Amino acid sequence: MDDQPLVRQDPWQALRRHTRARIALGRVGSSLPTREVLDFGLSHAMARDAVHLPLDTDALRQAIESLGHETVEVASRAGDRHTYLLRPDLGRRVAPEDVERLRGMARQPGPDLLFVVGDGLSSLAVARQAAPLLAAVQAHWPEGWRSGPVVIARQSRVALADEVGEAMGARMVAMLIGERPGLTSPDSLGVYLTWAPRVGCHDAQRNCISNIRPEGLSYAAAAHKLLWLAREASRMQLTGVGLKDESDVSVIGGDDAPQLPKV
Repeated sequence: MDDQPLVRQDPWQALRRHTRARIALGRVGSSLPTREVLDFGLSHAMARDAVHLPLDTDALRQAIESLGHETVEVASRAGDRHTYLLRPDLGRRVAPEDVERLRGMARQPGPDLLFVVGDGLSSLAVARQAAPLLAAVQAHWPEGWRSGPVVIARQSRVALADEVGEAMGARMVAMLIGERPGLTSPDSLGVYLTWAPRVGCHDAQRNCISNIRPEGLSYAAAAHKLLWLAREASRMQLTGVGLKDESDVSVIGGDDAPQLPKV
């Protein structure tokens, strides 16, 4: 009688300890092992839940205010989640009444760096990662820089932060937003930094830091990248394709900053 194991192991099995990616799943005849099929179904369900889970703005506000920040809540022009998913354009604009409220709060001079926290496509990511990232940024906040209240935005897309920053007269805006969930990362946070935010900015004018979560880019590393980019943006008066992230290899303002080889 054949005593071969039912599940045939993959030759790459040893590599699985280095990644959460679905590699070396093994085989049972011509199919996948039941455990892997069930695990895939669970991950897919978690990703779907992350998209539809409502953002608990009360808990998020309390977590951010516990760090010493003031908060303001706004909504996009997408009145509900169904509309938000079907009409991305409405998620890029702030509700008119909230725009007027933000303009009334604006002070001169405006913030050097304004934070907007938006649910995006994963409120789970925002609930888990936004406050710890803000705490990491706060620990290394540049001396003399002005900050405004943290704006919490519901049913938001990345570009919504442009209108918020414009209304409040911010030099730069950083949008902390839930990224589209993956099958192994339903709680990944992204940050989009934009110089001189205004309605009509496009993605080439932003710098992005992605996969911020304990299993991805750490809070400390993300805060370092963000503040490096913000300082350089202030010096160069731009963000986007003209600002290359060299935070890992150079020192801001240092005469002895290491230079990348020319290609």
